[in-house]
Amino acid sequence: MANGTAPFAPFEWMIAWRYLRARRAEGGVSVMTWISLIGITLAVFALIATLSVRAGFRAEFVDTILGANAHVTVYSSTYVTDQGLSTRTIPDYEALAERLRQVPGVTRVAPLVKGQVMAASTAGNSGVEVFGIAPADLATIPRIADPDTALGDIARFPEGIAIGSGVARDLRVGVGDRIRLISPDGVKTPFGTSPRVNAYEIVYVFSAGRYDIDRTRVYMPFAEAQSYFNREGVADEFEVMVDDPERVDDLTPQLLAAGGERALLWSWRDASGSFLRALDIEDNVMFIILSILVLIAAMNIVSGLIMLVKNKGRDIGILRTMGLTEGAVLRVFFICGAFVGLIGTAFGVILGCLFAIWIDPIFSAVNYLSGGGVWDPSIRGIYELPAKLQARDVLSAVLLSLGLSFVVTIFPARRAARMNPVEALRYE
Repeated sequence: MANGTAPFAPFEWMIAWRYLRARRAEGGVSVMTWISLIGITLAVFALIATLSVRAGFRAEFVDTILGANAHVTVYSSTYVTDQGLSTRTIPDYEALAERLRQVPGVTRVAPLVKGQVMAASTAGNSGVEVFGIAPADLATIPRIADPDTALGDIARFPEGIAIGSGVARDLRVGVGDRIRLISPDGVKTPFGTSPRVNAYEIVYVFSAGRYDIDRTRVYMPFAEAQSYFNREGVADEFEVMVDDPERVDDLTPQLLAAGGERALLWSWRDASGSFLRALDIEDNVMFIILSILVLIAAMNIVSGLIMLVKNKGRDIGILRTMGLTEGAVLRVFFICGAFVGLIGTAFGVILGCLFAIWIDPIFSAVNYLSGGGVWDPSIRGIYELPAKLQARDVLSAVLLSLGLSFVVTIFPARRAARMNPVEALRYE
């Protein structure tokens, strides 16, 4: 019957389909088929959902770092001035900034004056970090100069200060209000150093997307910061932006050469590299764990096929006596198992992709049903659970699921193919 026919002939698909949809009264295993199908679907869904959330979290974390912080910070090592004072300030900052701008790949260089102060309003106080920066440079920071997430007019920055949304929330202030900045390192008098207290109008409130930045950062015009922090004629460091942040390490030798013998570098990878490496390790561990889950789901296919082979022993014997070869029998049961794996994988991919696309309303519903507080930005650093659907993640989940489904199907299919037709029909 099967001699001379091509593998996976139509009659093999017909027999496999009849076995898959057979009811239990007919010796089928429809219940086990459904269990296997649901197991594969949920396993693939969980794998794609987890990979997309991990990819989205990493992308959002890196984007908030690169969108509100320097790609490379250039600062000076400690040296002794002519007056015998130890300092790390940079006196010739304008000439040094120009040399840094000449490095290929550098897109922006901004001198900074930095300091930590106490911010106070009539409603409270909070410790903040002040960044003294030129208005033109502030307008080029993507996450800060974003009109969709900010309040106020960034063009008025020379007239006051810009604060993070978290600072505004802690102090209960908004655009147009005034706050006091209190620095312990103020005016030097014969009786010691007295604190410096200045009041500034809030002209701009930004939201960088990072809880730690929005809650602590204040921007002040560069010239005003020089006066406030006693940095007349000097800068503390340089904020350097490059066109390819992922390859920032390649620019290190050139930046050091342009910065001079006292130049030191601190890149965004140095600041967050350990966290990113931890994310990569967690991604690999999660993939392994969820791969085991897919394997467990695929093992249900084995259980179902073993039961199917046992129930269809008489049919196998009859088909073999009619001329069906071992290879044809193997392919019939392989089709049964592979078909379950294929359909389950397809449903899992659909559910996983829908989850990644509709994660915001899904997460909002979960947060509502649980009473709120599911996502704490003070711990996670970002304000919402992101998801990024990547083709390579979907492809890896599909290949893993189909590969395991096809492999585990071979063993019960071989058992059916090697069944002796005489033994199968002896007691019939």
